[in-house]
Amino acid sequence: MEQLTKIHKKLVKETELSFFRYLYHEIDWGNRIVGIRGPRGVGKTTLMLQHIKNDLNINDVLYINADDIYFSEHRILDLAERLVQRGIQYLFIDEIHKYKDWSKELKLIYDYYSELKIVFSGSSILDINKGISDLSRRVVLYDLYGLSFREYLALFHQITSPIYSLDEIIQGLPEEFEIKTPLLYFEDYLKHGYYPFSKESGFDEKLRQIINLTLENDIPSFANLPASTGRRLKKLLMVISKSVPFKPNMSKLAELIDANRNMMPDYFQYIEDAGMITQLRDNTGGVRGLGKIEKVYLDNANLIYSLAEGEPNIGNIRETFFINQTRVRNVVTSSDISDFQIDGRTFEIGGKSKGMKQIKEANEGYIVKDQIEYSSGNILPLWWFGLNY
Repeated sequence: MEQLTKIHKKLVKETELSFFRYLYHEIDWGNRIVGIRGPRGVGKTTLMLQHIKNDLNINDVLYINADDIYFSEHRILDLAERLVQRGIQYLFIDEIHKYKDWSKELKLIYDYYSELKIVFSGSSILDINKGISDLSRRVVLYDLYGLSFREYLALFHQITSPIYSLDEIIQGLPEEFEIKTPLLYFEDYLKHGYYPFSKESGFDEKLRQIINLTLENDIPSFANLPASTGRRLKKLLMVISKSVPFKPNMSKLAELIDANRNMMPDYFQYIEDAGMITQLRDNTGGVRGLGKIEKVYLDNANLIYSLAEGEPNIGNIRETFFINQTRVRNVVTSSDISDFQIDGRTFEIGGKSKGMKQIKEANEGYIVKDQIEYSSGNILPLWWFGLNY
């Protein structure tokens, strides 16, 4: 345990407090069990370490990584007992999905040690979702997404902006709000601004490692699938990266990746839950997660640039950015007359020369254009929607 404490103090000491993610101030850290889930590489570890350093007494806390070799011979349940005996009040557990039967032990800790608060994170959203059922109503769960364009500006260029709601974006940003050369920053963001680790060297290689680990390790391990599944999933992701947003033909895709047709819906759901794709559904029921699949996108534009060979389709990039940035605060569905619908409003995404044809019949329609800096009536700049969280 002494080695765990040593690592914990080193990591907290090295944690920077100059920039906080959008979720930091939204979490109710006072709950007895807080869960933070999100794809690999979006900043869950930093978020937890910042809370320890900024808000807690380091001697009242222990941060651990569930993948540490210590847990090959020790249980987290036994560690929790020792912490309570020492008067430690908080246990932060990173990569909790790496620990077998984690949800059952957290349930016991919750029942046995009311004086201990727990915060955990997990990159395997699939496994986290499965384990949450064991914890019933005990855990308060939060989702962390990658950097918004607003956060990218703050982290990489020290340009700060408040969060603007969809209503505020549509009504037009305040006159005093100004960013010099926003389109220059925007282009860079689309290529490598979604993941915080892009500040470090070797971004392209690290992103490919995340893709490989997710498809070859996380998903097959969760679903008890053979190792060959990882190769099929990579082929599927490559097909999506090269395509204009499309409604998937399961039979053709199964043939392309040499897979069983009946497994295709499961593959798509696994990849979506793992943070690699987004499936755009129709508005059946009007609730997130319901409805038929209308289009499939890679999760974010960085993934498109990483996977697509040659120059990516610009229309795909634009639509991917829009849904990626607006889904965090809004329920985004397909539209019968244009690209997207949010709360009865319809949005058509395009370039500088995009016309008004698709929204003529809309009760409330907007043309969202790339390569423009300012709005004009119901024509809105695409980059504005990156200020939504």
